[in-house]
Amino acid sequence: MARKSSIDKLATGVRSHIERRLRENRMTLDELIEDLHEQFPQEDKPSRSAVGRYKVSFDEMSKRLREQQAMASLLVEELGENPDDKAGALMVQSITTLTTHAALGAQIDEETTVDDVRKLARAAKDVLAARKVNREERNAIAREAREKLIEEQREKLDELGRTGEVDQDVLNKVIKAAYGL
Repeated sequence: MARKSSIDKLATGVRSHIERRLRENRMTLDELIEDLHEQFPQEDKPSRSAVGRYKVSFDEMSKRLREQQAMASLLVEELGENPDDKAGALMVQSITTLTTHAALGAQIDEETTVDDVRKLARAAKDVLAARKVNREERNAIAREAREKLIEEQREKLDELGRTGEVDQDVLNKVIKAAYGL
C-alpha cells in the first residue's frame, strides 16, 4: 500500500501554493522548490522527487477533470440542450461519484485518520450543497421560462380581444380556465 505523500502533510497554505503553481504550469520543479524557499522560509520543504510525484498525480487529476467536463458538454450538446444548462448537473454527478469512490477507498485503507474522515464528510456536504444549488437553479430557469410563455400567451389573447376576432366573454372564460386569472 502506498504511503501518504509528504506534500499532503504540509501546511494548507504551502500545499495550496504548490497546487496554484502547478496549475499555472510556468515553473520547472527546481524553480518551484526555490519559490517555496522564498515564499515559506520557515516551513519544511518537500523534496524535488516528492514534488515531481505530486505533479504527476496532480496533472493526471487535472486531465481527468478536463476530460469529464468535455464529455459532459459533448453529451449535453448531443442531447440537443444548451451545454451550460446541464453540464453543471453532470459535473455534480461526477463529483458525487468521485467522493463516493474516495469514501470507499478510505474504508479499505487501514491508515485512515480522523482528518481524512472530516475531509470526506466536508466533501459529501459540498456535494449535497452543489446538488441543491443546481436543483434551485434549474427550477428558477423553468419558472422564468414558464412566466415568459404565460406573458406571451396573455399578450396574444389580449390582442384577440382588442381586434374583436373573439368575443370578450369567451376570451375571459378561456383565460380563467387556462391561467386561473
